[in-house]
Amino acid sequence: MAQIKENYSCALQLSNDLIGGKWKLRILWHVLKGENRFSSLLKGIPDITEKVLATQLKEMEQQGLLDRKIERSKPLKVTYTTTPNAESLIPIVYALCDFARAYAQENHVIIED
Repeated sequence: MAQIKENYSCALQLSNDLIGGKWKLRILWHVLKGENRFSSLLKGIPDITEKVLATQLKEMEQQGLLDRKIERSKPLKVTYTTTPNAESLIPIVYALCDFARAYAQENHVIIED
């Protein structure tokens, strides 16, 4: 887990600690698309392991990006939703996707989504 420090030399450094890495933006994207249960996230991100997904979800909850809700039903149901902090990232996530699609088209890269 990227430890959140008290001082940063620039805002991008903090942003990187919050949403950087291989998984967090992908998890956020899937939660925004409505895949809000552990099993649906695991299915939607096939190259992530259960352990890594659990760790990343916990970090994102601790960092205020996701809310975790437990419904006391049988079977127990846990769902994840975005917080207002995470929702403020929506335009940035879409801009990153637009950038990647343009790059892929120009460089003959296939994007499967």
